[in-house]
Amino acid sequence: MPEPIIKLENVWKIYQLGKVEVPALKGVSLDINPGSFVTIMGTSGSGKSTLLNLIGVLDVPTKGKIFLKGKDISKLSEDDISKLRGKTIGFVFQEFNLLPNLTAIENVMLPMIFQGMEPEERKKRAEELLISVGLEERISHQPAELSGGECQRVAIARAFANDPELVIADEPTGNLDSSTGSKIMEILTDFHKKQGKTIVIVTHDPQISSYSKEIVNIKDGQIIVNHNIAAEILWKNQNISK
Repeated sequence: MPEPIIKLENVWKIYQLGKVEVPALKGVSLDINPGSFVTIMGTSGSGKSTLLNLIGVLDVPTKGKIFLKGKDISKLSEDDISKLRGKTIGFVFQEFNLLPNLTAIENVMLPMIFQGMEPEERKKRAEELLISVGLEERISHQPAELSGGECQRVAIARAFANDPELVIADEPTGNLDSSTGSKIMEILTDFHKKQGKTIVIVTHDPQISSYSKEIVNIKDGQIIVNHNIAAEILWKNQNISK
Protein backbone atom coordinates (compact mmCIF):
# COMPACT_ATOMS: atom_id res chain seq x y z
CA MET A 1 0.00 0.00 0.00
CA PRO A 2 1.53 3.36 -0.99
CA GLU A 3 2.09 6.01 1.65
CA PRO A 4 -0.84 8.44 2.03
CA ILE A 5 -0.30 11.93 0.62
CA ILE A 6 -2.09 13.32 3.67
CA LYS A 7 -2.64 11.44 6.92
CA LEU A 8 -4.67 12.76 9.86
CA GLU A 9 -4.29 10.94 13.17
CA ASN A 10 -6.83 11.66 15.94
CA VAL A 11 -7.02 15.33 14.95
CA TRP A 12 -8.88 17.88 17.05
CA LYS A 13 -9.45 21.53 16.17
CA ILE A 14 -10.72 23.65 19.05
CA TYR A 15 -11.51 27.36 18.75
CA GLN A 16 -11.48 29.66 21.76
CA LEU A 17 -14.46 32.03 21.80
CA GLY A 18 -13.92 34.17 24.86
CA LYS A 19 -13.90 31.72 27.76
CA VAL A 20 -15.68 29.03 25.78
CA GLU A 21 -13.91 26.24 23.88
CA VAL A 22 -15.70 25.24 20.68
CA PRO A 23 -14.49 21.96 19.10
CA ALA A 24 -14.86 22.08 15.31
CA LEU A 25 -13.24 18.65 14.82
CA LYS A 26 -13.22 15.85 17.37
CA GLY A 27 -10.68 13.07 16.96
CA VAL A 28 -10.73 12.77 13.17
CA SER A 29 -8.50 10.19 11.48
CA LEU A 30 -8.34 10.06 7.69
CA ASP A 31 -5.94 8.96 4.93
CA ILE A 32 -5.89 10.61 1.52
CA ASN A 33 -4.21 7.97 -0.64
CA PRO A 34 -2.54 8.48 -4.04
CA GLY A 35 -4.97 8.13 -6.95
CA SER A 36 -8.10 8.43 -4.84
CA PHE A 37 -11.16 10.59 -5.64
CA VAL A 38 -12.76 11.61 -2.36
CA THR A 39 -15.88 13.64 -1.65
CA ILE A 40 -16.23 15.13 1.83
CA MET A 41 -19.87 15.87 2.60
CA GLY A 42 -21.58 17.66 5.44
CA THR A 43 -24.06 20.39 6.23
CA SER A 44 -23.09 23.93 7.18
CA GLY A 45 -21.35 23.86 10.56
CA SER A 46 -20.46 20.16 10.33
CA GLY A 47 -16.71 20.85 10.33
CA LYS A 48 -16.03 20.14 6.66
CA SER A 49 -14.38 23.53 5.99
CA THR A 50 -12.12 23.05 9.01
CA LEU A 51 -11.29 19.55 7.78
CA LEU A 52 -10.47 20.97 4.32
CA ASN A 53 -8.04 23.47 5.84
CA LEU A 54 -6.27 20.68 7.73
CA ILE A 55 -6.14 18.30 4.76
CA GLY A 56 -4.71 21.17 2.71
CA VAL A 57 -2.19 21.91 5.49
CA LEU A 58 -3.46 25.49 5.60
CA ASP A 59 -3.97 25.18 9.35
CA VAL A 60 -2.55 23.15 12.23
CA PRO A 61 -4.54 20.96 14.63
CA THR A 62 -5.07 21.73 18.31
CA LYS A 63 -4.36 18.07 19.08
CA GLY A 64 -3.35 15.09 16.98
CA LYS A 65 -0.93 14.73 14.08
CA ILE A 66 -0.94 15.55 10.37
CA PHE A 67 1.54 13.96 8.00
CA LEU A 68 2.24 15.47 4.57
CA LYS A 69 4.10 12.99 2.34
CA GLY A 70 5.07 11.07 5.48
CA LYS A 71 6.44 14.14 7.28
CA ASP A 72 4.97 15.26 10.59
CA ILE A 73 4.11 18.92 9.92
CA SER A 74 4.56 19.80 13.61
CA LYS A 75 8.28 19.18 13.11
CA LEU A 76 8.59 21.38 10.00
CA SER A 77 9.11 25.14 9.79
CA GLU A 78 6.36 27.29 8.21
CA ASP A 79 8.66 27.86 5.23
CA ASP A 80 9.25 24.12 4.75
CA ILE A 81 5.50 23.42 5.02
CA SER A 82 4.75 26.15 2.48
CA LYS A 83 7.26 24.77 -0.03
CA LEU A 84 6.11 21.16 0.37
CA ARG A 85 2.45 22.18 0.16
CA GLY A 86 3.12 24.29 -2.96
CA LYS A 87 4.65 21.29 -4.75
CA THR A 88 2.17 18.69 -3.51
CA ILE A 89 -1.26 20.37 -3.30
CA GLY A 90 -3.33 22.55 -5.62
CA PHE A 91 -6.52 24.36 -4.57
CA VAL A 92 -9.79 25.24 -6.33
CA PHE A 93 -12.10 27.65 -4.48
CA GLN A 94 -15.82 28.34 -4.77
CA GLU A 95 -15.17 32.06 -5.33
CA PHE A 96 -12.44 31.32 -7.95
CA ASN A 97 -9.93 33.66 -6.19
CA LEU A 98 -8.49 34.91 -9.48
CA LEU A 99 -6.55 38.18 -9.53
CA PRO A 100 -8.80 40.59 -11.45
CA ASN A 101 -6.00 42.63 -13.05
CA LEU A 102 -4.29 39.54 -14.54
CA THR A 103 -5.27 37.64 -17.67
CA ALA A 104 -6.22 33.97 -17.62
CA ILE A 105 -2.73 32.87 -18.59
CA GLU A 106 -1.10 35.19 -16.03
CA ASN A 107 -3.33 33.81 -13.27
CA VAL A 108 -2.31 30.25 -14.20
CA MET A 109 1.38 31.15 -14.35
CA LEU A 110 1.39 32.76 -10.89
CA PRO A 111 1.91 29.61 -8.74
CA MET A 112 4.80 28.58 -11.02
CA ILE A 113 6.64 31.83 -10.23
CA PHE A 114 6.68 30.90 -6.53
CA GLN A 115 8.18 27.51 -7.41
CA GLY A 116 10.96 29.17 -9.43
CA MET A 117 9.95 27.89 -12.88
CA GLU A 118 11.58 29.59 -15.86
CA PRO A 119 9.40 32.16 -17.76
CA GLU A 120 9.26 30.23 -21.05
CA GLU A 121 8.35 27.00 -19.29
CA ARG A 122 5.67 28.82 -17.24
CA LYS A 123 4.05 30.25 -20.37
CA LYS A 124 4.13 26.93 -22.23
CA ARG A 125 2.62 24.96 -19.33
CA ALA A 126 -0.07 27.60 -18.66
CA GLU A 127 -1.10 27.54 -22.33
CA GLU A 128 -1.29 23.74 -22.31
CA LEU A 129 -3.41 23.74 -19.16
CA LEU A 130 -5.83 26.36 -20.47
CA ILE A 131 -6.19 24.41 -23.71
CA SER A 132 -6.88 21.24 -21.70
CA VAL A 133 -9.82 22.95 -19.95
CA GLY A 134 -11.17 24.33 -23.24
CA LEU A 135 -10.08 27.95 -22.92
CA GLU A 136 -7.68 28.30 -25.84
CA GLU A 137 -9.72 31.25 -27.14
CA ARG A 138 -9.81 33.04 -23.76
CA ILE A 139 -6.16 32.96 -22.73
CA SER A 140 -5.70 36.77 -22.85
CA HIS A 141 -9.00 37.65 -21.16
CA GLN A 142 -9.26 39.02 -17.62
CA PRO A 143 -11.73 37.49 -15.12
CA ALA A 144 -14.29 40.28 -15.67
CA GLU A 145 -14.46 39.24 -19.34
CA LEU A 146 -15.14 35.59 -18.48
CA SER A 147 -18.27 33.74 -17.38
CA GLY A 148 -18.44 32.02 -13.98
CA GLY A 149 -17.78 28.64 -15.59
CA GLU A 150 -14.80 30.02 -17.51
CA CYS A 151 -13.38 31.58 -14.33
CA GLN A 152 -13.64 28.20 -12.60
CA ARG A 153 -11.84 26.55 -15.51
CA VAL A 154 -9.01 29.07 -15.13
CA ALA A 155 -8.96 28.28 -11.40
CA ILE A 156 -8.71 24.54 -12.15
CA ALA A 157 -5.86 25.13 -14.63
CA ARG A 158 -4.09 27.22 -11.96
CA ALA A 159 -4.57 24.44 -9.36
CA PHE A 160 -2.68 22.02 -11.64
CA ALA A 161 0.04 24.56 -12.53
CA ASN A 162 2.79 22.98 -10.42
CA ASP A 163 1.76 19.42 -11.34
CA PRO A 164 0.55 18.62 -7.79
CA GLU A 165 -0.23 15.11 -6.65
CA LEU A 166 -3.40 16.29 -4.89
CA VAL A 167 -6.00 18.91 -5.80
CA ILE A 168 -8.54 20.04 -3.21
CA ALA A 169 -11.72 21.67 -4.50
CA ASP A 170 -13.94 23.61 -2.09
CA GLU A 171 -17.54 23.68 -3.40
CA PRO A 172 -16.21 23.97 -6.99
CA THR A 173 -19.73 24.04 -8.48
CA GLY A 174 -21.35 26.12 -5.72
CA ASN A 175 -21.62 29.34 -7.76
CA LEU A 176 -22.52 27.67 -11.06
CA ASP A 177 -25.69 26.42 -12.72
CA SER A 178 -26.13 22.64 -12.90
CA SER A 179 -25.04 22.30 -16.55
CA THR A 180 -21.85 24.33 -16.04
CA GLY A 181 -21.23 22.51 -12.76
CA SER A 182 -21.39 19.16 -14.56
CA LYS A 183 -18.77 20.35 -17.06
CA ILE A 184 -16.48 21.43 -14.21
CA MET A 185 -16.83 17.99 -12.59
CA GLU A 186 -16.06 16.31 -15.92
CA ILE A 187 -12.84 18.35 -16.19
CA LEU A 188 -11.75 17.34 -12.67
CA THR A 189 -12.67 13.71 -13.37
CA ASP A 190 -10.62 13.86 -16.56
CA PHE A 191 -7.51 14.98 -14.64
CA HIS A 192 -8.11 12.13 -12.21
CA LYS A 193 -8.57 9.42 -14.86
CA LYS A 194 -6.00 10.48 -17.46
CA GLN A 195 -3.24 11.82 -15.19
CA GLY A 196 -3.91 9.81 -12.04
CA LYS A 197 -4.33 12.93 -9.94
CA THR A 198 -5.73 12.61 -6.44
CA ILE A 199 -8.87 14.74 -6.03
CA VAL A 200 -10.63 15.79 -2.83
CA ILE A 201 -13.91 17.68 -3.17
CA VAL A 202 -15.67 19.34 -0.26
CA THR A 203 -19.38 19.87 -0.94
CA HIS A 204 -22.90 19.83 0.47
CA ASP A 205 -24.32 18.73 -2.91
CA PRO A 206 -25.18 14.98 -2.94
CA GLN A 207 -24.98 14.86 -6.77
CA ILE A 208 -21.26 15.63 -6.67
CA SER A 209 -20.62 12.41 -4.74
CA SER A 210 -21.63 10.37 -7.81
CA TYR A 211 -18.23 11.22 -9.35
CA SER A 212 -16.29 9.84 -6.37
CA LYS A 213 -14.67 6.57 -5.42
CA GLU A 214 -14.82 7.42 -1.72
CA ILE A 215 -17.36 9.42 0.28
CA VAL A 216 -16.57 10.84 3.72
CA ASN A 217 -19.57 12.11 5.68
CA ILE A 218 -18.89 14.50 8.54
CA LYS A 219 -21.32 15.60 11.22
CA ASP A 220 -20.73 17.63 14.38
CA GLY A 221 -16.97 17.51 13.84
CA GLN A 222 -16.73 13.73 13.47
CA ILE A 223 -16.58 11.36 10.52
CA ILE A 224 -19.76 9.31 10.64
CA VAL A 225 -19.36 7.36 7.38
CA ASN A 226 -16.29 6.66 5.26
CA HIS A 227 -17.65 4.82 2.24
CA ASN A 228 -15.07 3.40 -0.16
CA ILE A 229 -17.07 2.75 -3.34
CA ALA A 230 -14.13 1.37 -5.34
CA ALA A 231 -13.30 -1.19 -2.63
CA GLU A 232 -16.95 -2.22 -2.39
CA ILE A 233 -17.19 -2.80 -6.16
CA LEU A 234 -13.97 -4.83 -6.12
CA TRP A 235 -15.28 -6.94 -3.21
CA LYS A 236 -18.58 -7.57 -5.05
CA ASN A 237 -16.78 -8.56 -8.27
CA GLN A 238 -14.48 -10.95 -6.41
CA ASN A 239 -17.48 -12.63 -4.74
CA ILE A 240 -19.39 -12.87 -8.03
CA SER A 241 -16.39 -14.54 -9.71
CA LYS A 242 -16.34 -17.14 -6.94
